[in-house]
Amino acid sequence: MGKISIALDGPSGAGKSTLARRVAGHFGFIYVDTGALYRCIGLFALRSGVAPKDERAVASLLPDIGLEMVYDSDGLQRMILNGEDVTDDIRTPEASAYASDVSALPVVRDFLLSMQRGMADKYDVVMDGRDIGTVVLPEAGLKVFLIADAEVRAKRRHLELLERNIDASFEDVLRDINSRDFNDSTRAAAPLKAAEDAVMLNTTDLSFQESFEALCRLVSQRFDI
Repeated sequence: MGKISIALDGPSGAGKSTLARRVAGHFGFIYVDTGALYRCIGLFALRSGVAPKDERAVASLLPDIGLEMVYDSDGLQRMILNGEDVTDDIRTPEASAYASDVSALPVVRDFLLSMQRGMADKYDVVMDGRDIGTVVLPEAGLKVFLIADAEVRAKRRHLELLERNIDASFEDVLRDINSRDFNDSTRAAAPLKAAEDAVMLNTTDLSFQESFEALCRLVSQRFDI
């Protein structure tokens, strides 16, 4: 049996990262948060004073970007940008806005594609993002597309930020969610959409535990584990 790959796609704040991390831990797979990769590039552009939609300027930064995914003692993914742990820094609303813009640039998506596919070649993975099932891992053994109402997603993201001691208002988070939804679904390069063979999972009215159990059932049924 080859490597198991699970693609978990959906809009910002749908719970992809938290659920993917938990499911990966449950089955002993590697969790790959692809959105964090784009956030790192967005943060680097922000810190460099480069407009995130200026593809030529952003492209000029890429040779100077070194990215690593490491896992702490609790199995949580930490993002290392040029030797600095930026796991919390990439979650602010401003960094999120930059991430949304740079992720629309083909040069950035090409820059990260081989890194993402390389992880799936080496390990059994649960990979979350916005184009995993359609572009990054089109041959994934299981594709799941998460959906949830925007206000519910904003509440979840706002709580997450507060737990990280990141100061942000609910209104700002909701505005960011709506903006990212529009940008992600209308961009020319790999727009957010469900793969034709993806299983749709609406978590609007589900608790985290219910969503987790639903995902585990899908994985167990698909891979007989």
